[in-house]
Amino acid sequence: MKSHLSKTVTYLATFLAGAVLAGSIAVAANNQQTGSVKACADNRTGALFLSSTGKCATNRTLIELGGSGMNTKEISSLVTPSVVSIAVTVGASGGSGSGWVYQSNANASFIVTNNHVIESAANSGSIKVELSNGDQYPAKIVGRDPGYDIAVLQVQLGNLPAITLGDSTKVSVGDPVIAIGSPLGLTSTVTSGIISALNRPVSTGSADQQSYVNAIQTDAAINPGNSGGALVDAQGRLIGVNSAIATLSSGGVSGNIGLGFSIPIKEAKRVIDEIISTGKSTRPVLGVYFDPTYTGVGARIARLSAGEGAEKAGIPIGAIIRSIDGVKVATTDATIVRIRSYSPGVTVTVVVDMPNGGSKTFKVTLGSAPSL
Repeated sequence: MKSHLSKTVTYLATFLAGAVLAGSIAVAANNQQTGSVKACADNRTGALFLSSTGKCATNRTLIELGGSGMNTKEISSLVTPSVVSIAVTVGASGGSGSGWVYQSNANASFIVTNNHVIESAANSGSIKVELSNGDQYPAKIVGRDPGYDIAVLQVQLGNLPAITLGDSTKVSVGDPVIAIGSPLGLTSTVTSGIISALNRPVSTGSADQQSYVNAIQTDAAINPGNSGGALVDAQGRLIGVNSAIATLSSGGVSGNIGLGFSIPIKEAKRVIDEIISTGKSTRPVLGVYFDPTYTGVGARIARLSAGEGAEKAGIPIGAIIRSIDGVKVATTDATIVRIRSYSPGVTVTVVVDMPNGGSKTFKVTLGSAPSL
């Protein structure tokens, strides 16, 4: 792993497989971002249930999860029913990962996971989702986005507890977090830690199918099989999709060394919603092709896409991008990660070193391109 943390580091994730596109369903229940989470504690069992109305039945007691501290027992009891295990079978091979309930209506539910968890089932094989109570159901792929390492599954089972979404733009280094998933097939495993860093440029995958993530870094224990699982804050709100871990040696046995990485939910949500609506997703584009031979600081532009944002803004070929919206970019991969963290149509401030010397600032409106 490279010593300069501003540079993109390539991490090992537990890659398992891909997806085909399928139709979407109308959704009755949305999980909205809230300032705090209200839950009902069963007076007999102590089990927690989300309360969308802030009211509870007579046999349950209303509690509010919030504040600067974190009750790991309460949070895990609240969130675990929304987290699932995923098993993929392709011929004689198989693999596993994690996921979580994004939306559910009376008849069906959407499950979110990493693309690499289900990628091998893109053209054949089967996918099963296991709930926290052990029940298993077949799942089909609604759509997937390798560039963001996101996939959406659908199960024909309604009224599942959708996870509550948080706001990944409002988290801070040092905030307590909990990771929930199925490492090594051990379902409903809960680990805790803190947010170690934000905006960590992470790239994973193969050369022909690379994912780029502006990741949340955490020291909560994440291992193979956690991929696609939930990273939640002290109120039990989802802030990230656990996706990758750093390893000390390439080709060796991977495992937790306190360096886990999650896709921020703000970045993932746009992709998820597009997949549910259309079966496909988009990515923002600057409208440039980078020079793969360049090894200096930043990213050098080799050519421009006609009619796209960079050309319209007047950025010349040969310019070297040094920062985007005030965030310095050390490598080409870090530049791509930064661009991918925005939505198409957003205008960003790009500072470049000009080919003939000097620095210049440009306003560029990002275009849109299909992700898959």
